[in-house]
Amino acid sequence: MESFLREFPQDSYNCSSHQGTGSISENFCYSSPLPEHRYLATPTSWTSDRHPLSKSPWGCLDPYTSEDQDREYVGFATLPNQVHRKSVKKGFEFTLMVVGESGLGKSTLVNSLFLTDLYKDRKVLNAEERLAQTVGITKNTVCIEEKGVKLKLNVVDTQGYGDAINNTDSYKCVSDYIDHQFEQYRRDEFGLNRKNIQDNRVHCCLYFISPFGHGLRPLDVEFMRALQDKVNIIPVVAKSDSLTYDEVKKKKIRILSEIDKYRLKIYQLPDCDSDEDEEFRRQDMELKRSVPFAVIGSNMVVDVNGRRIRARLYPWGVVEVENPYHSDFVHLRNMLVRTHMQDLKDMTHDTHYESYRAQ
Repeated sequence: MESFLREFPQDSYNCSSHQGTGSISENFCYSSPLPEHRYLATPTSWTSDRHPLSKSPWGCLDPYTSEDQDREYVGFATLPNQVHRKSVKKGFEFTLMVVGESGLGKSTLVNSLFLTDLYKDRKVLNAEERLAQTVGITKNTVCIEEKGVKLKLNVVDTQGYGDAINNTDSYKCVSDYIDHQFEQYRRDEFGLNRKNIQDNRVHCCLYFISPFGHGLRPLDVEFMRALQDKVNIIPVVAKSDSLTYDEVKKKKIRILSEIDKYRLKIYQLPDCDSDEDEEFRRQDMELKRSVPFAVIGSNMVVDVNGRRIRARLYPWGVVEVENPYHSDFVHLRNMLVRTHMQDLKDMTHDTHYESYRAQ
């Protein structure tokens, strides 16, 4: 060993031993001329203390606190963070269908919900052109990004629905479109490129009910009955600012009673879990009480008392779109986007799509 150290003077060896105290402290530093031994050139301190953990890649989202470093953990509590990061990187898709006769504010409501303009080049048909028009399906796609989360939104519009003199079987075009998307997704599942399947299935259908009248029309009942097992139907009372508060309340009661009378199926909000807090339970109850949602929409931004808001101006006052005392727009947006969007997608895949495959 002496001759080896003498041959390579740049190497060093230092060992200090304390006898009688029952403890040994050693500092070893050795540089080998062999390249495969270079990793031994790093000084190492052999102590009984545990090496400090490396900085967590999850930052403030790390479920393990600094106090947990002295405990034994495997680390799988970070799995939700891994799924979240992968999902955000991939992005999300959502397909929304709007159904209702012309003039009920479908396009305006969609623009208000997602703060975008999907119908820039839309042409409004006159009465004569509407009579000759058949039900047509148009699809608009827009990519929205909010705080690093990307959403590919597909809005399917049913132009000409309910505008003809004879509206018998006008729902068939909508039903065929939904079945076609199911069939396309089924074929992609059996294809070779399953990793990049485009999900164009309709996850939600906003069905617009006219504010004029006393309840559901025969056309409304026929549509819901035909598509209730194919898509999540959410009934919406359009242009609710044309009704008083008492009229809106009576119309909602009438619509719900007729839904029960004809045994129609609409999207039911799931019950809260037992571990949910009181605030979430209160919001869930407000959403359930708001069905069917009486909404208004507006693309106009006005200044009211120093606040810039979306509203509708009338000679007698201002109707604020996002004011819960004026309409259920906020409740509809919260349910559709913030709280139950994933549940709508799960219901489409687990219930409606599986029902189609079983046929």
